[in-house]
Amino acid sequence: MAHSLSAKKRVRQNTKKRVINRARKTTVKANLKGINAAITAGDKKSASEQLTKVVKNLDKTAALKTIHKNRAARLKSRLTKKINKLK
Repeated sequence: MAHSLSAKKRVRQNTKKRVINRARKTTVKANLKGINAAITAGDKKSASEQLTKVVKNLDKTAALKTIHKNRAARLKSRLTKKINKLK
């Protein structure tokens, strides 16, 4: 348990930040699940439309350092490849 005032404040800040970061990660995962469903269904138009939303969400989450920027770039690249393979 934290004893000093600064340590107690840090605990409060960490709990708030954890909730925010988990919410961001949850939205990213939900978006990825949706676009992967569209890709497996073979719906290129829907997947392309969702890609813009996913890319924006990944960039924003990476900019806020909730996920690493290289992970966001890797996910974007893989999704783009999958969509380009659809005919």
